[in-house]
Amino acid sequence: MLTNSDLVELTAFRRELHRYPEISGEEAVTANRIQNTLKMLSPTRIMTGLGGHGVAAIFDSGVAGPTVLFRAELDALPIEELSDAPWVSTVSGKGHLCGHDGHMTMLLALGRLIARDPIAKGRVVLMFQPAEEDGSGARAVVADPAFHEIKPDWAFAIHNEPGRPFGYVSTRAGLINCASLGLAIKLTGKTAHAADPEDGVSPAVTVAKLIPALGALGTGGALDDDFRLVTVTHVRIGEPTFGIAPGEAVIYATLRTAHDDGMAAIDADARSLVAELAEAADLTASFEVFDNFAASINDAEATNVAVAAMNAISVPNGEDGLPMRASEDFGVFGWDAKAAMLCLGPGENYAALHNPDYDFPDDLIPVGAAIFERIARDLLCSD
Repeated sequence: MLTNSDLVELTAFRRELHRYPEISGEEAVTANRIQNTLKMLSPTRIMTGLGGHGVAAIFDSGVAGPTVLFRAELDALPIEELSDAPWVSTVSGKGHLCGHDGHMTMLLALGRLIARDPIAKGRVVLMFQPAEEDGSGARAVVADPAFHEIKPDWAFAIHNEPGRPFGYVSTRAGLINCASLGLAIKLTGKTAHAADPEDGVSPAVTVAKLIPALGALGTGGALDDDFRLVTVTHVRIGEPTFGIAPGEAVIYATLRTAHDDGMAAIDADARSLVAELAEAADLTASFEVFDNFAASINDAEATNVAVAAMNAISVPNGEDGLPMRASEDFGVFGWDAKAAMLCLGPGENYAALHNPDYDFPDDLIPVGAAIFERIARDLLCSD
């Protein structure tokens, strides 16, 4: 059990992380802070540079058994924080407004508990993953050859989810978070003088056709296996001037599906639609992919383990608010391990994630740590 002294120190550390946010791919200082803190727990091994700035601490019992990975995220968001808290972000335009500072601290709390009372068999891995917010981090970590030395059999993560009662956990077997992909579409024609637009090739009419046509490829609805949603998030045509007929346009569209296979299909449909309309207008079309998130699918057995652990320590849980349209790259860890994501409530009327006034509630630190510890001990301390 965490002591009052633990909670004071962990809270202070969480707030220090909060003051110095780093966005996806830039988490060098945060990773170094985590590494230095982990050293004080004397794990069997600390691995660094995983998939970029990823850090993993391994607590090895020395006795044969499964490897259980617990994941937190290192990165913050490119959003200006609005807060009068003493620990408000000191970095202009960046803030820990998704709670990753709290997730990291829960994992460090688990490390304290495992260090004091070691597991009986197998290994615990505390995985501090980079670049969750743009969907690249988990893929990079799992693809890193060094990660093969970890090879988890089980993987668990907690993400705080406002809108749920404080301390309540939503989870279920099956879909938790949708797959999503950011598709940047560029249409290239030819500029002309605004007085003589017929001398050029404008993408304007094609863009006007594409916006509703892309939306029609995925209109949302029930979150079943056939779920598809396309959201046009940004459009730019030409330059902000009155003397030039445009020769170029950019459209950003976010594609969402319930499963990874469905993503391949809607991506192909979107590209085919764009290519057809571009050709008809004598435009050249090109594409670029951003924020590529795999679907997060909970394994049934891992979910049962997590639910049993929460029930054993009287943590209220259910399936409220699941599945979600929002994306989370933790699903990648479930490709080769039995994985489960848990959605921990900070309060029903709490500020939403990615809001400028969001701040992780420190009272969740012992709740998350207790859930993780019970999962670890159920899997690694019983016969």
